[in-house]
Amino acid sequence: MSSPTTPDVEPFDAVDVIRTKRDGGAVAEDALRWMVDAYTREYVADSQMAAFAMAVLLNGMTRDEIRVMTDAMIASGERMSFAGLGKTTVDKHSTGGVGDKITLPLAPLVAAFGVAVPQLSGRGLGHTGGTLDKLESIPGWRAALSNDEMFAQLRDVGAVICAAGSGLAPADKRLYALRDVTGTVEAIPLIASSIMSKKIAEGTDSLVLDVKFGSGAFMRDVDRARELARTMVALGTDSGVATTALLTDMNTPLGLAIGNANEVRESVEVLAGGGPADVVELTVALAREMLALAGQPDADVEAALTDGRAMDAWRRMIRAQDGDPDAPLPAPRETHTVVADREGVVTALEALPFGVAAWRLGAGRARAQDPVIHAAGIDLHVKPGDRVAPGQPVFTLLADDEHRFARALDALDGAWTIGDEAPARSPLVRERITA
Repeated sequence: MSSPTTPDVEPFDAVDVIRTKRDGGAVAEDALRWMVDAYTREYVADSQMAAFAMAVLLNGMTRDEIRVMTDAMIASGERMSFAGLGKTTVDKHSTGGVGDKITLPLAPLVAAFGVAVPQLSGRGLGHTGGTLDKLESIPGWRAALSNDEMFAQLRDVGAVICAAGSGLAPADKRLYALRDVTGTVEAIPLIASSIMSKKIAEGTDSLVLDVKFGSGAFMRDVDRARELARTMVALGTDSGVATTALLTDMNTPLGLAIGNANEVRESVEVLAGGGPADVVELTVALAREMLALAGQPDADVEAALTDGRAMDAWRRMIRAQDGDPDAPLPAPRETHTVVADREGVVTALEALPFGVAAWRLGAGRARAQDPVIHAAGIDLHVKPGDRVAPGQPVFTLLADDEHRFARALDALDGAWTIGDEAPARSPLVRERITA
């Protein structure tokens, strides 16, 4: 008579893992790897992982725990490799902000130096715009590429900006959604492991992080932004990915365009050797970081913007994904311009309210399934420090429906000020963080 089969016995118990972290202890490597795997398999319940995430928020994690957590999330899915490409690969990740279109001019600029730039990007949610949403303003352009298409484009063009596949770090996808509804989004170990699990799984040789702080940033406090940057740099280094970070100011929107189509237009201006000074400054700073990690510390980045090489790479990159770089971009049906009510100097343009206003105009989405209106957004006509006269345009709201203007203007109440003295200028790049 055959004996009944013994059901698989789990080697750890979620409650024990939760208690360890609740009481301020460090979770053993095997137990932490099991916790991530069991949650991905749906053996560990959402309620248990929510309790664990809250314990992490309250008690933190050691550097080794964060490394193990990140590695376990990578192991939950596939890991890409660019080893057969024959080029050095370097990626950039921004923690997001208002008017942050830097990926668009940056990827072709770096590719102009023979380096491969695989930018697996996402869509916007809330007040921060998504890179894919911006590029989908370009007629014909498509975000979804097969792995074969992506590799071919990296070989031929050198830069690709496309949607990340669902196979990368699926554990992060589940945990990210859970954190969003349980008040644990702000836990630095979980932010760091979320970002870095995807970036390391992408298989890039090196990575530059743009970690923002201020009104329009995910991390408003500069010290917490610095802690996040250091944590992510350590994770990349521990995983064999050369990683550096720039800590950058997001108290004022980047550039003069906030939206989708208008941010593409501004990016093209930068690639043509013009564009707003702050967008150019950050694009150049990040390009230098990326090229230094790729073995070209002396690359003349500014020259590639002025001599047309970066623009040529942009046009090839857009065409490779079926976009028409010469096609007109969507234009808004309705506009509303706000003017200065007095003479003086613009003393503030707060990033977050302008991001929220652009979102209310239709440039962003409240839910993942919401459509984006590519022509919607805000064009700024001035920046802090600029002098204005009464009646001079300060900014213009762009929308397809004039009924959206009232709520956008509500968001901007008190968000911009005109005074008598120019504000003190703070550096756009606060500091550079290395391992």
